[in-house]
Amino acid sequence: MASFAIAENFIASLGCLFAPSLGRLATQLILIPELSSGEREVILGQTRDSLSKALHAKLTRLLLLELNAARVEERLEGADGAERWNDFIEASSQREFWHELTEHYPSLMQRVESLIEHRCTASHLFAKRWASDRASLSSLCGMPVGELQELSFGAGDSHRGGLTVALLRCSGGRLVYKPRSVAVDVALQNFIAGLAQAHGSPLSIHVPRVIDRGDYGWSAFVEHEYANGDEELSSFYTGIGYLLAIMHLLGASDLHAENLIAHRGTPVVVDCETLFTPRPPMPPSGFGQALDKASELINGTVLHIGLLPGRAQALGWRGIDYSGVGLLPGEQPMMSQPVILNAGTDEACLGSALFPVPIAKNHPSPEPALATYWPKALEGFERLTDTLRRLDEAGELQHLLRGFDDCRVRVVVRPTEAYAELGRMLWHPVSLHNEAQAKQRARDLMAKMATNIVLAPGDPAVIESELEDLLVGDIPFFSTLVHDGQLHGSRGVRWLPPGHLAHAALRNWRASDFAFERNVIRATMVSAYLNDGWTSLGTTLKPSAIQHGDLDARRRKHAAHIVQELVSNAIRGEDGSVAWVAPVLDVTGWSVQPLAADLYGGLSGVALLAAAYVREMHAGRADPVAGIEVLSRDIQHTLWLAETRLASMVHGDIKVRPPAPGAYIGLGGQIWTLLMLAQWDGHRGDELPRAKAMADGILDAAAADDMHEMLTGKAGAIPALLLLARQSGESHYLDIAAQLGHQLCDVAHREGDRVWWVHTERAPTGLGGFSHGVTGIGWALSKLARATGEQRFEQMAQAAFCFEDATFDEDEQGWTDLRDLGGPKTSSVWCHGSVGIGLAHLDLDPGMQHPRTRTLLQRAAHSTANHGLGWNHCLCHGDLGAWELLGQAIAAGVAPQGMTRDGMQAYLFSSLEQHGPYCGMTSGVFVPGLMPGLGGVAYQLLRMHPESHLPSVLVPSTQ
Repeated sequence: MASFAIAENFIASLGCLFAPSLGRLATQLILIPELSSGEREVILGQTRDSLSKALHAKLTRLLLLELNAARVEERLEGADGAERWNDFIEASSQREFWHELTEHYPSLMQRVESLIEHRCTASHLFAKRWASDRASLSSLCGMPVGELQELSFGAGDSHRGGLTVALLRCSGGRLVYKPRSVAVDVALQNFIAGLAQAHGSPLSIHVPRVIDRGDYGWSAFVEHEYANGDEELSSFYTGIGYLLAIMHLLGASDLHAENLIAHRGTPVVVDCETLFTPRPPMPPSGFGQALDKASELINGTVLHIGLLPGRAQALGWRGIDYSGVGLLPGEQPMMSQPVILNAGTDEACLGSALFPVPIAKNHPSPEPALATYWPKALEGFERLTDTLRRLDEAGELQHLLRGFDDCRVRVVVRPTEAYAELGRMLWHPVSLHNEAQAKQRARDLMAKMATNIVLAPGDPAVIESELEDLLVGDIPFFSTLVHDGQLHGSRGVRWLPPGHLAHAALRNWRASDFAFERNVIRATMVSAYLNDGWTSLGTTLKPSAIQHGDLDARRRKHAAHIVQELVSNAIRGEDGSVAWVAPVLDVTGWSVQPLAADLYGGLSGVALLAAAYVREMHAGRADPVAGIEVLSRDIQHTLWLAETRLASMVHGDIKVRPPAPGAYIGLGGQIWTLLMLAQWDGHRGDELPRAKAMADGILDAAAADDMHEMLTGKAGAIPALLLLARQSGESHYLDIAAQLGHQLCDVAHREGDRVWWVHTERAPTGLGGFSHGVTGIGWALSKLARATGEQRFEQMAQAAFCFEDATFDEDEQGWTDLRDLGGPKTSSVWCHGSVGIGLAHLDLDPGMQHPRTRTLLQRAAHSTANHGLGWNHCLCHGDLGAWELLGQAIAAGVAPQGMTRDGMQAYLFSSLEQHGPYCGMTSGVFVPGLMPGLGGVAYQLLRMHPESHLPSVLVPSTQ
């Protein structure tokens, strides 16, 4: 509690800045006779609180900088740090202190005073509106609202001169004040009512009752209340499907977790101001026409609404699923937030700390079973979409939409997170000291943003207006009438050409591929979970009966079927590029998007599969598939386009974050893929120089990344660099690998012979396993030790393996999953458990010269056979990854009794035939990825031929 008290003390020092304005506001409130003295105090008190928080957010960096300067220059009085802190607080509580700062920060007081005056003016405006409307608001509470008892400004961002949404508690109930027109809420209520009548049954969605006053409005308050039983849960998720259908038609966006409240069996939309969002054509990306087509396709789907799960990319929200059905408890990364370190002393400074994501009110149960009820959402979407299409065919839908024509809607032209970052930059002490330079930098950033975000303004006059809003603490606000379409911003600026937004939304909706929309809805489920769902949702993929005949013909058939789907599902550009849309794993988590360039689930992995199929097909070990040779060439061309474009961006004037360095998601995997293709006499013949060019960026990638694992981190770059050094004959790449090895050793936390890397907030004391944990890091360091002769790497590798040994549970006969996900205690898959552990150690000792290797392989095989089969089929955490380990164990004679190579294949083929290829929560969606998808199933089927020499992707070759 002491830290909170210190924080309040710190905030209190800002009171001198707004005391005069609060005094004037108090006088203005007295002149509103309809307000009681208690209500005036409530409004004044909340204005004081909101000003304190706003100024604290803007001025903390500056105050800490001035505190440090005063300490260094010995201008503070006191016997210790605490007394000197109090001396500084007392000084900064005087207006003279702030006026003296204008010598170093010329625009400071002008900006501060503007912010204060805007907030006080907004409070006065609220008070007048409340006094005027109070008597007419009883319909929102079911009784006279009575006296204002509590008030909370800032339930959302500040716009247009300090205006914010406010939450009210009155003697007659609770209300919401919105400083914008709520006519669109009324129109949406009427639209839903008309649609329900046409649908033939009530729709389990709700928009709160509102009273519109033109420039502002009042809304009923909706309590968050959990559903009571399965019937209400089913109703809620069916309602989510209804919402998806309606919002897809209405071109909605920004329907995130804070804009949706769960009230028993009903999802309630509490903010619907972003309907009919314009969709200007997207500019060419430079990554190929196929990617542009895929991006345009995604931009027009239900994903654009913001209701479906998806992981954020923005700094500060990185990896968080903030969607309308997102923010699942326990499935979000920790948020990094600024904090004051050493508060209460004169050595206070700004730092950061990790905090859990705040719990939202968008879920109908404390532990949402999203995966269980998601079919209800899909069913609701399909049923209501059928009704909408029937109405459209009858010519009635356009008539229903006319109710929106005169409504004012908001358009979010830049991500709010981007505005927030720009605002922080503009209020930084360096920016306050040199405002002209800071403003120019902000202009440049917003202009560059306009080249990548289709709605972002590029007009200098509009950018200037946005900049002026940020300088006084507001988030820029653009709105338009639905029938007009031209956006209006602050200071009279306008953006985008006029056009009827409802008509445009209807045209876009009619052009939708509804089968694709359904697949998108299915596929987004994976984004809600940090883990992609290893289980098969309560079912087993173990075959009920195993068929043992025609093994090679069945192997060929399954591989060819998947590769034919790969060909059929490709999105093609006229420039020879190709793309696929699927659930993709990147450093932020899972999201549905066009495949990136990585090996794990992206184009490098698909390129490896396609080239491998062509190779095996020519050798007579795989059935012919029409189009696969052309596709293989086109994928490699697409990878070349991506490399060329990224290189131009890195060396150009657009600052981009380097790719991750990892072996599966990152440069390491892309380099390794090129080197494999070079060994196979790839189509282009330029793979080696391209790999070398990417390797030159490895150290920058490692410096920008705090991950150490194989999947995305520094350890994952080592095997690719070792292979590159061998194939190129250049020791330079071995030196780069050694630098990464030393970085890994430097960050290791060691206790005796045990070592681990703190690389995730979910497991601060380390993880086991190959992809994310110490096994993969130890394997990479051991390989590096053999290539360089440096004993430090081998010593650290052995210490890592000691940590791995300590995770083995004798009772469970498996390696403990230290993520503690609430599922099985041990893990028996490649990424976290026995498959990866067994394969890594066998790769280090293929002849099993050390008895430990044989024992470990036997343990891994038994754990995998007992616990790792029947969940799904993928390489990363499914049966086709398990096959590789068990095949090695069979060859070594340490497999479970009775297990044979042919028997294992018969089991796998029977499972594929009875259940179809299954790769997790994305059932029914074609996922081409090598590690998490069907691509890896096909790749392993190719490797099952006894004469195949395709390399393993579970343990990357280094020679």
